[in-house]
Amino acid sequence: MNVTLIKGKGIGMEKTKGTIEAEISKALTHWEKSYLGRGSVSVKSDILRDMVIVVLRGILTAAEYTVCQDKEGLLSVKVHRNSLVESGLDELKEIILTITGEEVVSFYTDISTQTGERVMVFKLSSDLQSKLC
Repeated sequence: MNVTLIKGKGIGMEKTKGTIEAEISKALTHWEKSYLGRGSVSVKSDILRDMVIVVLRGILTAAEYTVCQDKEGLLSVKVHRNSLVESGLDELKEIILTITGEEVVSFYTDISTQTGERVMVFKLSSDLQSKLC
């Protein structure tokens, strides 16, 4: 089934689940570049029930990998990177609302200093996946 999403209006009939996921990935890549100054190597978004799960790969710099070699540096990079993302949370919520038509009720994120991946989870106000099936 195809759906159309209108900001704040929910779902109509045109966009597929895959199209929405691709739009989220593209929008978050753009946000990273404009807000954080650099983007990830790859982004994959998945809609699962009332969540949007985003995996961003290749987000750490070579210098950050070096700093992460001891526990103090590792924690410093995690705290700093998470603070940067959290400071742009209003924009991130707006991106998800605009693309999905669903409000973000909570947000979770963490970064792996070993793999250089960040995982973001946007918890939505309703089950988007069931609306798309």
